[in-house]
Amino acid sequence: NSSKILFIMIMIIGTLITVTSNSWLGAWMGLEINLLSFIPLMSDNNNLMSTEASLKYFLTQALASTVLLFSVILLMLKNNLNNEINESFTSMIMMSALLMKSGAAPFHFWFPNMMEGLTWMNALLLMTWQKIAPLMLISYLHIKNLLLISIVISVIVGAIGGLNQTSLRKLMAFSSINHLGWMLSTLLINKSIWLLYFSLYTFISFILIFMFNLSKIFHLNQLFSMYFSSKIFKFTLFMNLLSLGGLPPFLGFFPKWIVIQQLTFCNHYMLLIIMMMSTLITLFFYLRICYSAFMLNYYENNWMNYLQFNNFSMNMLLFLSFFSIFGLILISMF
Repeated sequence: NSSKILFIMIMIIGTLITVTSNSWLGAWMGLEINLLSFIPLMSDNNNLMSTEASLKYFLTQALASTVLLFSVILLMLKNNLNNEINESFTSMIMMSALLMKSGAAPFHFWFPNMMEGLTWMNALLLMTWQKIAPLMLISYLHIKNLLLISIVISVIVGAIGGLNQTSLRKLMAFSSINHLGWMLSTLLINKSIWLLYFSLYTFISFILIFMFNLSKIFHLNQLFSMYFSSKIFKFTLFMNLLSLGGLPPFLGFFPKWIVIQQLTFCNHYMLLIIMMMSTLITLFFYLRICYSAFMLNYYENNWMNYLQFNNFSMNMLLFLSFFSIFGLILISMF
């Protein structure tokens, strides 16, 4: 689809403008280009909720953009008003707008509901690519107290919010909020660790969402009642889910291991305890989902055998999943 390729290219350009901009006004302009190119990508004739989701996304992002532009103008006027404007207060407003754009708690309320109305590929873009620009701009602001509050609320909301979910898209949304808390904590210590965490999170999310998209799974009951033509595919799917949760010895544990190590060096012990406890809760509900699948004696509809994958997609999934499942072992060997 040529129009989709065009909008994806504009979306990438918008993010690159934000990341490479040397002024706040240029960064705001890049965010707006990114927003206006992502909305047409969300429209889907087969999904009735896509229009509602795109409207929710537009309203929240437009509100965040307005607040961001307001704080940028205040910063620009600061010199003309003889320093009457408190710069730290303006920076806090700016950071709040960027946290809303990225979907971090306590500004996360739009995120899970909007994910429910998206296709899997759009959900992947929202969980990964759309977070690059706001997180890069947050790294330029040094407001430790607000960042710490956001980290703590994000990891707790991401853990507790996913406990009662039956929709896989909402489950992935709360998982994304939890991981966003970990990503924000990397901005406190080292930007290069953020890049590593984000890259591995994107890699594992891509594998999982590619699998969900192939088999057209949207709810938990579909996972248990659907016929899997290959037991290898089923085990790979659930192992990748555990890898996303950060269970050793899977690859998803590697970035968390590094973050835990660096936070220990920086003496953020209380923050680290909260983050680790929240991860244990997320692992609990992932294991609860996977437990029935690993026990081979559960009920499975054998007549729903229309899931036929071509060899290329199956081989690619197994190849990528190999790194996701055995990646930590390979890294520790070198």
